[in-house]
Amino acid sequence: MKKIQWGIIGCGDVTEKKSGPAFNKVSSSRLAAVMRRDEGKVRDYAQRHSVPKWYTDARQLIEDDEVNAIYVATPPLYHEEYTLLALKAGKPVYVEKPMAISLAAAENMLAASKKTGSKLSIAHYRRQQPLFKELKSLLENDAIGKTRVVNMKLFQATQPGLVTQTEGNWRVHPEISGGGLFHDLAPHQLDLMLYFFGRPHEFHGMSLNQAGLYQADDVVAGYIHFEKNIIFNGVWCFNVSPNDESDICEIFGSEGSIRLSIFKHQKIALTRNYAEEHFVFEPLDHVQQPMIEAVVKYFLDEGPNPCSAEEGVQTMRLIESFTKKK
Repeated sequence: MKKIQWGIIGCGDVTEKKSGPAFNKVSSSRLAAVMRRDEGKVRDYAQRHSVPKWYTDARQLIEDDEVNAIYVATPPLYHEEYTLLALKAGKPVYVEKPMAISLAAAENMLAASKKTGSKLSIAHYRRQQPLFKELKSLLENDAIGKTRVVNMKLFQATQPGLVTQTEGNWRVHPEISGGGLFHDLAPHQLDLMLYFFGRPHEFHGMSLNQAGLYQADDVVAGYIHFEKNIIFNGVWCFNVSPNDESDICEIFGSEGSIRLSIFKHQKIALTRNYAEEHFVFEPLDHVQQPMIEAVVKYFLDEGPNPCSAEEGVQTMRLIESFTKKK
């Protein structure tokens, strides 16, 4: 394999700018085909993005001899099915987060990758963005001494239009997304914690449906004790006042602290010896492009897996431990 010829299953909103255009901007990569069940929408997407082939049947895209790698960008309900089909066909897969609708489904995907020998990468794309790579470097070089405690808070106001199930708001319907907005957003944050701090030793959590506006829980709290003796505390609430919205991650060390936003992608603020230093990064045109570049190299045997199926399974394990009802 000298060039990755991508086929996208599920060319919805996430592929319009975050990922889709990047497949043609990365070296040794080309977007060859797209699939969506709605014929009018998939044809329109292919025309606007100059994609030579389009399908309304995922199996036909997977069986296309010109397509040698699959990007699964559907809602989580379908991740397992399409990933298993592609792996069985001998084609490597890059699958959106959360890895699957459940931990059991994610474990099936991992097992299928091992059984078939086909490669599988998870789209926890913040791992490859300059801001978070810089943060990892700061932590590894003890810029704030030894990490002690991480506090994370994501508060959002209730979004209008989420009550009625439509194509655009499947994220709050557990039968499609696996849960609510926590399942959509927290995978990015929890994966970064694994990326920075390694294996978790112990983890617990709880979730509630406070506002009762939809079926999914809208508040989650979680605790992780990492093997490196680091404590993580996280709270996610999706029913606060607009005035109280917040996206904060604070990392406290033995000699200083770091403060940043996970989703606003602005800067890292490092405080040490009563002085504050800022690391500022420009927004990316396509937020997944650095990750896609790393995945292409992995699929071409030119680099490591930037986010393995095992790591994706561990993130799903954290998610279920925080939200599963006893």
